[in-house]
Amino acid sequence: MKPIVKKFSGFFRRLDKTLLILVTICSVISVILLYSIYKNGIIGLDKSYYITQLVSMFLGIGACLVVASIDYHTLSRLWFLYAPIALVLVLLTFTPLGIQRAGADDRAWLNLGFMTIQPSEVLKLAFTLTFSFHLAKDEENINRPLHLLFILIHGAVPIGLIVLQGDYGTALIFIMMFVVMLFSAGLSFKYIIAAIAVTPPIIYVLWNYVLQSLHKNRILVLIHPGTDPMGLEYQQDLGLASLGAGGLFGKGLFNKDDYVEVPEIHNDFIFAYVGQAFGFVGAIAVIILLTYICLKILSDSRSAMDKQGKLICLGTFAMIFTHCFMNIGMVLKVMPVIGIPLPFFSAGGTALVSMYVAIGLVLSCCTHNTKKYRMFYDD
Repeated sequence: MKPIVKKFSGFFRRLDKTLLILVTICSVISVILLYSIYKNGIIGLDKSYYITQLVSMFLGIGACLVVASIDYHTLSRLWFLYAPIALVLVLLTFTPLGIQRAGADDRAWLNLGFMTIQPSEVLKLAFTLTFSFHLAKDEENINRPLHLLFILIHGAVPIGLIVLQGDYGTALIFIMMFVVMLFSAGLSFKYIIAAIAVTPPIIYVLWNYVLQSLHKNRILVLIHPGTDPMGLEYQQDLGLASLGAGGLFGKGLFNKDDYVEVPEIHNDFIFAYVGQAFGFVGAIAVIILLTYICLKILSDSRSAMDKQGKLICLGTFAMIFTHCFMNIGMVLKVMPVIGIPLPFFSAGGTALVSMYVAIGLVLSCCTHNTKKYRMFYDD
């Protein structure tokens, strides 16, 4: 009995409890916000949303602690189990099982009958583990052309699948994860210069041959605001109005008067509701909270035992930071509307649980940061 107690006490002593508490605070605020939207009758939100968020929070915390207790090296070596499953789930979205949610322009969800899931969230976790494992294993050869080619293919496969889904926002998340992890792995400066050099022609090709007119117009209205106020700009204009409607300290959570109703205010535009309910002070507090979470993940990357642990933390940082930057920028009308949720705040069970699992991977890296300590092995 004593060895078991010793193991668990050692695990919780090493656990980055601050990070876990911070993301849990975000989730608690999210449940409160969703309950408020439901009680105030805004956009006719069903009570199942805040209940799903609450259940997903507890499931996520449990999954986070389980993942944190397992050595990330062990998880990485099991790539042949979860990587194919993640890829198959994404491929199933191209079958009749794939669905396009109301208000979205991408076919990125699976209808399992009793629930719907977004496979790209599972793929993000699989990619974080497999790509960090690949880079760490091939660290000495990363700048050799043939080895680099296989690394680029590793990154291109998930990005390409998500682009084919039409989910350009999530594809951008994968690209940022890929770039941050690859550059942090020790990529030669000559390749970085080459990547910068080929970026303009790549943008040209994407703009002229890949992006649809709808996606182009979403970018153009940011450059020329006011050109389509009743069309593509409508949601963002409402989001800005909602964000500023709360003034300095907000209208409160349960004030039904004069609320600005914004499409997807429970999901992609939940930051706009933060402004309504908590005001400028509350919105800044949420930004500070999310910024500190990102900085804490970067701090944990420095305490990781090896290159792979650092890369897992940096990949998770890139994912969460890009989500936050794109989502808040979208509400502020400085980024296009591309369906990026706000981590730990936006409604969505799959996204919330996957974010907790990602935090669990970071906690695993900072918990199993010595060769002596292993949760499920003898010292």
